[in-house]
Formats: sequence, C-alpha cells, structure tokens
Amino acid sequence: MIHRASQLFLPTLRDAPADAEAISHKLLVRGGFIRQVAAGVWTFLPLGWRVHRKVEQIVREEMDAIGCQEMLMPVLTPVELWQQTGRDFIEELFRLKDRKGADYILPLTHEETVTFHARELQSYRQLPQMLYHFSIKERDEPRPGKGLIRLREFIMKDAYSFDRDEDGLDVSFRKQREAYHRIFDRIGLVYHEVEAEPGMMGGKESYDFLAPSGAGENTLVTCENGDFAADLEIARTIPRAPAFPAPLAAPEEVETPGVTTCEALAEFLGIDVAATSKAMPHAKLDGTVVLALIRGDDRLETAKLAAAFGEPLWPATDEQIRAAFGASGGSLGPVGFEGDVIADLTLQEGQYVAGANRDGFHLRGVEAGRDYEARCADLRASAETDTCPDCGGALRFQIAIEVGHIFKFGSRYSEPLGATFVDEDGKEKPLVGGSYGIGPARVMAAIVEQFNDENGIVWPAAIAPYDVHVVVLAGAEEIGERAAQALSDAGHDVLLDDRDQRPGEKFADADLIGIPVRVTAGKKSLEDGAVDVRLRGTGEERRVAVPDLGKEI
Repeated sequence: MIHRASQLFLPTLRDAPADAEAISHKLLVRGGFIRQVAAGVWTFLPLGWRVHRKVEQIVREEMDAIGCQEMLMPVLTPVELWQQTGRDFIEELFRLKDRKGADYILPLTHEETVTFHARELQSYRQLPQMLYHFSIKERDEPRPGKGLIRLREFIMKDAYSFDRDEDGLDVSFRKQREAYHRIFDRIGLVYHEVEAEPGMMGGKESYDFLAPSGAGENTLVTCENGDFAADLEIARTIPRAPAFPAPLAAPEEVETPGVTTCEALAEFLGIDVAATSKAMPHAKLDGTVVLALIRGDDRLETAKLAAAFGEPLWPATDEQIRAAFGASGGSLGPVGFEGDVIADLTLQEGQYVAGANRDGFHLRGVEAGRDYEARCADLRASAETDTCPDCGGALRFQIAIEVGHIFKFGSRYSEPLGATFVDEDGKEKPLVGGSYGIGPARVMAAIVEQFNDENGIVWPAAIAPYDVHVVVLAGAEEIGERAAQALSDAGHDVLLDDRDQRPGEKFADADLIGIPVRVTAGKKSLEDGAVDVRLRGTGEERRVAVPDLGKEI
C-alpha cells in the first residue's frame, strides 16, 4: 500500500523540546511520532501509532500461539475489588467518585478484575486458563518524564494465568516466559531477563526484562564474564571486606560530639567506614517504627526492605524517631531499641560502631546476636566496587528500561476474592495464578534508545512504521510513482514523499523518521530508469532498476 506524505499528518520538528533529556524523547517528538498533552500524558500521532500497533501485533501473535485468549476489561473499576485484596492504599492509584458518591479507581493493573471474572471457573476440568488484553492503565506517577519511559497513562498488555496447583502454574509460567523471549527477539531488542521484585503486585518468582539504554528507571547489574545479571533492586553481590578494630568483650560508649554521619564517624574514630553501621528507621502503615541496619559504606535498597517485611515502609519522621529511640538521627542504633530490627547480611559477623540512642554518643564493638537480636536479610544496594557472586568478576552497572515483567502471584488474589474451584478430589481450592506484562510504549522508547544515530531513529524492520520510504525529487515524479507502485505490488508498505520540499529537507526527514530502506528517485533516474536504494542502518547504497525493486528489497 502507498501512503502519500503530502496527505498525511507528519509534523516533524527541527529542534527537540527544551526539557527533553532522553534520546527517545527527543527523536520521537522531532520525528512526529508523539506529542505531549500534559506531564506523563502523550498522544500517539499516526506515525507513532503505526509503530505501537506493530509491537502489539507481535505480542498478540505470540500470546495467541501459546493459547492465551484475548479479551478486554474495563478501566473504571469499583474500589471494593481493591479493598478486598488490600491494595487500595497504593499511592499511585487514581481515585474518583461518580455522581452518586460511589468510589472507583482507574487501575494500573488488572489482577483484581481478572480474578473477579475467574470466579466463574468452578471445576478443575476448566483449567488451565490464560487470558490477556491490551488496556489503558492509569498511574498517579509523582515524577512523570523522559517521554514514553515514565508515564501517567499508557497501554499495557497484561496476561494472567490460572491453574489448579503450583505444578500447573510452572507450566503456564514457562510458556509465558518463553513467549516473551520470542517477542523481544522478533522486535530486535537487546535485553536481559533478570530476577526482580514483584513490588506492590505481590507474589513470588518474579522476572524483569530489561533493555540497556541511555535512559530508564532501572539499573542492570552484569558481570564482566557474562555469568550474572540482575536488577539492582534485587542484586546480591559481594562487597569488600571491612577492616575491623580489635574486638571488645562488650560495647563501649564513646562521646562523638557533632558527628551524625558514618563518614564523619569513621574519620573521628580513625576506622574504616565499613566497620560502622547505619541506622535507618522506617514506619509501617500503622505507624509502628522498625529499624533497618546496613553497613556504613552501603546504601539501603528500599525494594529489598519492603520485600523483607512483606509490606511498604516509609522513612520515619523526626517525631517518630524521637519517640522510638529517645534520640535524634545520627546517634541511633540497635542496642536497647525495643522494636523490630532487621539487619543486612553483612552485619552477621564482626563488631561495628553503632549509635548509642543518645545524642552525641556512639557504641564501639556492637555485635549482632550478642548485643541485640535482629532478623537478617539482604538489604544493601550493590555497589560498583562489589564483585560477582558467581565468579568474583568485576561488575558493570547500566541504566535500563523495564519492558516486561512476569511473576507468580499464587493465591494472592483468589483467596480474598473467593475465586475457588472444585478439584478432582472434591475439595474446594483457590485458583493459583501468574501475571505477565509488557508495555508497548516502553518497548518503542527502548528501541529508539538502542537504535539511533546523529541523524535520527533506525527502526528494526519488524516494527518500522513503513517498510520503504520513497523520496521523490523534483522532475522525477513519474518514475517515483512507478517505483512506489512496484514496491507496493511486492507487498511492501510504502511511504511516498511527494511533498513540495527541497531535497535536503526530504533526506533529513527520512533519516529522522528512520524507515529501514530509502529509495530515491532523482534526475539520474530519468536517464537510466533506476533508483538509489539506501539502507538506513548501515548507509549501504546501490542502484536498482525500477522493475527489479520488488525482488531486490
């Protein structure tokens, strides 16, 4: 099919938006693919929507191939469903009331709704089931930005599986996981599958699909030897060993006037900062204060902390800290604290300097198990000085975009929503499920981040808005039409640039838009009946006779 640029809405721009930082943000706006309506809210213009639909179609084909059935669930959702599962507290939820005062939410995912429908599955004979849809999601994102990377409104493909037991879930999960690899391979994306945290979604055995890029919300940690890859939120790597002072038989209090950071404490005492501990009080939903402890040279990974407690936590306020510890931040520690203490695994061995819960004082020689009781868990964020847990190799940290997320939620939603079935033994049991999401908009952004040059986008053929871009220069209109028709007859989707513009402007737009193949009809074409065929990705160019275009491209 031939699409004439002179009749299309293709508003390309010479300059990127002033606030654009991500390459994908700049190029998708300049190329006329998207336009911003509000912060985190974007319109897909015709060119961008064609790409989005191609991503959708690849996803759809792979979902259908594993027996996943397409449906469509509503955006407007009664809040009662989310109250029943205990997720109505999530800050990112958009909430509204109808004219009668009934409460609704605009969901950022559909576990509750699909489980509501799954209640109609009453017998093991109806299992397993896999369902999916493409639906608008709403997220009250506090910091929308980076174009299509951090959105408040977006379309997501979310699929859900329901099985009778964990063995059945394993089969469904494997099918989805393998389908995701086929999807991203077909699109042409460079990606890594890594272990991840399910976060607010709940559940277990969670995997992210991360695409390395110049912009993104995730950090991909990989080993130089290729045997380790993980999302920073869950990566468990090996830190350097601390240099401990001589051990003490019991903690000793030392006055530390004006010292409120681990770095200052280490300098004041003349010790390794890794031999200090950092106290980080957090509060639960009910206001209860708990203490997280990490090494003084480490940074707390909040996703790991939330996973360890099984619920979201917030940094405690100054008032909560004073009430719980009797001291201010900078002098806090586990000894004498009456609340729950969770310590990083690095603190299980050795003696550390900790706050004395008395302003201006610290304790030397504090030892877990002897001086305080704590539950231990991996809480620290991996650092660039860490080494690989598998081989000891050096680590690499890359910014990445999360393009897919899959996880098992088990009976997390079926139990509170009453989604049960009668098994072969006659007993009523909860359905066991999994969730599988892909964001087509983020896939687009990731592709642009990975495939671009100084002139614009370089789309992989599988999701390019058109197959071939025919550029017609003045005087070569007739042969340009014949070239476009020959390509169309061969089954290609053709963008025919028949606009009344200078050659330089047409070539610049062609490079910016990034269609894989450019065909140029110019004055020389009138002499030899051939056109220039140029590959966008490599710049390789050759001369092809118009009658041969169909078999040459």
